Amino acid sequence: MKKESLCENIAGEGCGLKRVIDIVGGKWKIMILCVIDNNEVVRYGELNRAVHGITNTMLANSLKELEADGLVERKQYDEMPVKVEYNLTNKAKTLIPILLELKKWGEENL
Repeated sequence: MKKESLCENIAGEGCGLKRVIDIVGGKWKIMILCVIDNNEVVRYGELNRAVHGITNTMLANSLKELEADGLVERKQYDEMPVKVEYNLTNKAKTLIPILLELKKWGEENL
């Protein structure tokens, strides 16, 4: 029986692992997902305080990318000042157990 390969074509667009790394890779996105997962619904200011070291620009760009990739939902209320809340989509919630496994692996091996 042949062993399943992580990616048949490592650099290819069809590689599921490469696509995952493209959307959650980088320094901030997994931390943003963790904060939202811990709190269920989070406002921008809360995220900014919780993700230590992130700049406003990086937070705004990361949230836009996570939203475009279908992992974060943005809800804006018609209030003054503007109130915006972020929560995980169902798609992102299926990623959380995988991230927990990576966390366990890190704790045991790094």
